[in-house]
Amino acid sequence: MSTASEPTTTGSGIALVDRLRAELGHSAVITDTDVTDSYSRDMMPLAPYGTPLAVVMPTDTEGVQATVRACAAAGVPIVPRGAGSGLTGAANAIDGCVVLVLTKMNEIVEIDAANRLAVVQPGVVNLDFRDAVAKNGLFYPPDPSSYDWCTIGGNLATNAGGLCCVKYGVTTDAVLGLKVVLADGSLLKTGRRTVKGVAGYDLTKLFIGSEGTLGVITEATVSLKPLPQAPGTLVAAFNDTAAAGDAVARVVKEGLVPSLMEIMDKASIDAAETYLKTDIGAGSGCEALLLCQSDSGGEVARRELTAIEQICTDAGADMTYVTDDLAEGNMLLQARRVVLTALETYGTWLTDDVSVPRTRIAELISGCARIADEVGLRIAVVGHAGDGNMHPTIVYDPSSVDESERAHKAFDDILDVGLSLGGTITGEHGVGKIKQEWLAREIGPVGMRVHRSIKQALDPENLFNPESMFSMFPTPASQLERSAGS
Repeated sequence: MSTASEPTTTGSGIALVDRLRAELGHSAVITDTDVTDSYSRDMMPLAPYGTPLAVVMPTDTEGVQATVRACAAAGVPIVPRGAGSGLTGAANAIDGCVVLVLTKMNEIVEIDAANRLAVVQPGVVNLDFRDAVAKNGLFYPPDPSSYDWCTIGGNLATNAGGLCCVKYGVTTDAVLGLKVVLADGSLLKTGRRTVKGVAGYDLTKLFIGSEGTLGVITEATVSLKPLPQAPGTLVAAFNDTAAAGDAVARVVKEGLVPSLMEIMDKASIDAAETYLKTDIGAGSGCEALLLCQSDSGGEVARRELTAIEQICTDAGADMTYVTDDLAEGNMLLQARRVVLTALETYGTWLTDDVSVPRTRIAELISGCARIADEVGLRIAVVGHAGDGNMHPTIVYDPSSVDESERAHKAFDDILDVGLSLGGTITGEHGVGKIKQEWLAREIGPVGMRVHRSIKQALDPENLFNPESMFSMFPTPASQLERSAGS
């Protein structure tokens, strides 16, 4: 039954809502705009979003299948969504769509400690999953900065990374197999439970990072690691960004693989210290801070951190400090984790996501400083130095049209610098609705043709997330040239 706060819908829309409620239950289908508005967008302020017809919240795979079949029959697009922690608009609603929210599918189906694997539904929160497997002496490595509220399904859809990527890889490196609902409502099972397996195409990796454009992931089988030792921590302060970049390159060249290696520029350090009301020991002249951890344990960890400390000193660090005290290490790491929250005290933040060769991290940070001067806005840079994935974050006043335009320009200029350094437009956040033209620039016309061919084969009616990642229809070359030159 409609309420005064529900949107006006066409007869076909009403029929679809009625069918969904009949098949999934009334409470699983929400049309009250006071509620659906909160599911219409993610954390990216620049990305467009529309008004959904309904929000559907199934509790099992069969409910997802019923939703997909009903929407396909009605010709209504589906936008899959997790917790909404994304930063590209990939889960943003389009007008008249059904937002398929998977957070109620939050069961850890199985933890198989003997085979070091688990089976998990997409609505499980990353941190909850990590805590659950830790009780079995196991470890799930992917740890995005939003790990205390982002969900496994969203991590799969964007191939999320995190602070531990340097040693353990990103989400795709931990996934053995998937269950995926396809555009006709059928259920595809990919992958395996074994350590090795090469039967057929690697369809598992095809769906990871596909941003909900090819199917809806309803279950994942993931590999787990033995629970690592409590980490030791190193912090090194540099009065020169290039010296910090040199230290990172030397660590990689020497074959050292810490469990974490993060970098913060001066703007990030200042924001974190102000927010935490503490001095993290960087010093007033610090231009870059390197944070490293080793979870190898005992003497191995001490040797690893000692070697990294020597490299930092040789590269020109003005201060180094090593501790094996867990609480102290967590305090130092907290300064890295709170940067985005700290920047909110200055205004709205817009975070970018570019990866560059590790030898060119310093050039990217310098490029961001130049762009900040050009646009007259604060830009803070933090990132995963171990794999070159940087997160320049622009702070601006969204109520100012002028500042918003300058922030958008800075966002694009940073992507341009990243590509010019031999990098990529996204390391872990994805393309979504804000980097489509940049994706076309990076992978070229042949790459776009292959993407469209895969989309056409799996989703011929363009049912899933039709305005995310790329358009099914090529953008005219003249328009791309104008965009590139703007």
